[in-house]
Amino acid sequence: MNKNNDNKIRLTFHPAEFGAKMPIPLAEQSVKAGFPSPAQDYMEGEIDLNDILVRHREATFYVRVSGDSMQDAGILDGDLAIVDRQIEPSNGNFVIAFVDGEFTIKQFKMDESGAFGWLIPWNKNFSPIRVDETNRFMIWGVVTYVIHPEFLISFLIYVLLMSFMPPASYTPQVRTRG
Repeated sequence: MNKNNDNKIRLTFHPAEFGAKMPIPLAEQSVKAGFPSPAQDYMEGEIDLNDILVRHREATFYVRVSGDSMQDAGILDGDLAIVDRQIEPSNGNFVIAFVDGEFTIKQFKMDESGAFGWLIPWNKNFSPIRVDETNRFMIWGVVTYVIHPEFLISFLIYVLLMSFMPPASYTPQVRTRG
């Protein structure tokens, strides 16, 4: 099945806002993807995700992804892509591209000849888009991170709950009348 005519993804652009910091507790040790352990005992401070996810504040935008042409790359419908317009795009980058009046998110590959490029979907049901001098084409920015809303919401709920839980080493004091 070739959805080449439906290869467009609707993107919603949002400027990155950096007014107030939003610190989140940071665990001092990395988390293993195995047996769970209580993290509250290991909190070392706070972080602001903007400090980690954004390199060039003036040139960074958030883009809401709509569509499934990038699902095999882990870029899903409803995800939030962090896009940096200051990074020089290179072969193999995931990019936000403007092609013939439409925005799309794809992997950019330059042909060995340098005469044309390809915008590669990561879903076998979609065809690559060839771009050359006949297209109105521009790479609008390089995708630096992708945030899955379900993960982010779950993570924030976890952090909120952990902030109200006593550490595992906490022992309640029992008073007796004597």
